[in-house]
Amino acid sequence: MATDHIRYDVLARDALRGVLRRVLADAAEHGLPGEHHFYITFLSTADGVKLSPRLLAQYPEEMTIILQHQFWDLVVTEDKFEVGLSFGGIPERLTVPFAAVTRFLDPSAPFDLQFDASDAVSEEPPAKVPAATPATPLPAPPARPAAESPDEPEKPSEGAEVVRLDRFRKK
Repeated sequence: MATDHIRYDVLARDALRGVLRRVLADAAEHGLPGEHHFYITFLSTADGVKLSPRLLAQYPEEMTIILQHQFWDLVVTEDKFEVGLSFGGIPERLTVPFAAVTRFLDPSAPFDLQFDASDAVSEEPPAKVPAATPATPLPAPPARPAAESPDEPEKPSEGAEVVRLDRFRKK
């Protein structure tokens, strides 16, 4: 079999991560359109991931966040995204490199990208997987505007929900 000097697998993976980057950048600039919302799963100990020690203790290997109604300050750069979320009423700022993402799902489309977990590990064999660095503490999330219509009650603020996708996978 011929050797793949072009590395099509790497080019395809990077292109798909570019889709994720573009979708998040559009959401940061314009908000989420229609019913779109995102489930993003990432390795919590991958290089460059910043989580609070509390979240890292709760999700020592993998974490899934949902970007839907209650997130703020989404910032997207070439190699990572940062977002404010509330966990159990406590605001947190997360930093997630795109290389740490193992799955991106928009159930309203439906659209699902899965990345090999080994993609998040550097190509040099590490002696030990480094721990995530602590996230920057955040002020409370911005106040939500009152309901538009008097007939429509305000939704209670419950914070972000972390969902383990393993329970939905076929075994």
